[in-house]
Amino acid sequence: MSLIFIGVLLIIVALLGAPLFAVIIGGALLGFFHADIPLLAVPNEFYRIAEMPVLLAIPLFTFAGYILSESDSPKRLVRVTQSLLGWLPGGLAVVCLTACALFTAFTGASGVTIIALGALLYPALNQAGYAERFNLGLVTTSGSLGLLFAPSLPLILYGVIVQQMDVGGPPVAIKDLFLAGLLPGILMVAMLAGYCLWVNRHSAREYRGFSWRELGGALREAIWEIPLPFVVLGGIYSGYFAVSEAAAVTAIYVLIVEVFVMREIPLRELPRVMRESMVLVGGILVILGASLASTNVLIDADVPGQLFEFVHAHVDSAITFLMLLNVFLLILGTMLDIFSALVLVVPLILPVALGYGIHPVHLGIIFLANMELGYQTPPVGLNLFISSYRFGRPVTEVYRATLPFLGILLVSVLVITYWPALSLWLIT
Repeated sequence: MSLIFIGVLLIIVALLGAPLFAVIIGGALLGFFHADIPLLAVPNEFYRIAEMPVLLAIPLFTFAGYILSESDSPKRLVRVTQSLLGWLPGGLAVVCLTACALFTAFTGASGVTIIALGALLYPALNQAGYAERFNLGLVTTSGSLGLLFAPSLPLILYGVIVQQMDVGGPPVAIKDLFLAGLLPGILMVAMLAGYCLWVNRHSAREYRGFSWRELGGALREAIWEIPLPFVVLGGIYSGYFAVSEAAAVTAIYVLIVEVFVMREIPLRELPRVMRESMVLVGGILVILGASLASTNVLIDADVPGQLFEFVHAHVDSAITFLMLLNVFLLILGTMLDIFSALVLVVPLILPVALGYGIHPVHLGIIFLANMELGYQTPPVGLNLFISSYRFGRPVTEVYRATLPFLGILLVSVLVITYWPALSLWLIT
């Protein structure tokens, strides 16, 4: 039974509705059986990732993000950003971008951001006099911002995958990925903010002067949440915390603040929040272990090497490769969620990218930036359908509303792709 036949068989099974992890594990088992390798190699991969200290960061950051999303932290975050930026003509749109980016960085899921913050921001934008189509496109697009900001779960997952692959190239540390995503993430937010300020420079009615009293009140209200990013990131880059230790501090801090200090999450609700967050983590880890096992099958069959030879025979420069990579990732982002895309595709494209001299940290930022774009790319971008359901609008209307924002994000993704220094400057 050839690998081609196995691949076709698995595609058919997937199209018939089999769970993704079952398809991947089935492919790994068939591949190892075909190569006369003991099938214990598959559970060995699960054991190997379980030994990684950094892996603890994934469930801990996820749990902290779920607690924040269940509390009134989104309201306090919006009030702080509103007091800082709301005095600008069109500033409420910038508040939407900033608040969503910060919230997504901690929750790691754009759909959660649209659902949690959309209920606050969409009516506020309408009431402030912004055009309804603009508001719909803004909130939909803002949901995917923040994936490049620490401690984003996709950034951590990319680092875990690369660290498990022995393909050479420069080392990839999680804290380097956190730094590398900072400037590209700011670029994406800044370009969208500039567009929002220009479009609404005369149309919005919410303009008001800056108020120190309002800022002070907002800061006092959010006094427990404001130190969180400084404690987490300051601890990591000062050397006091490893990434997994920072995740533990974050989870404990958020748990104490939201459950015992602010008392916004009753103790009886805590098991439900914990269960929902760990269901997400369990799905990610099962797919990750299965994917690493299938990656070994591909490496044993020299699929990455054959893929590089094929691409190298038809693509003669790194620039052309990056152009094709952008197109591929954009299409991929419309079909797969970001976690599945990471564990399935990174093991294939990383060796090819290294062959063209692309830094693996830069590749990770390119990958996630394209995924942000794919979330709102018609016809099947995930955020489009979440927004359509959340705000009760036809999905075709959401398509039209997001097009200007999609164009701006596309330009920012191209800048991130072809200007590697933007991603690598802070880590070199």
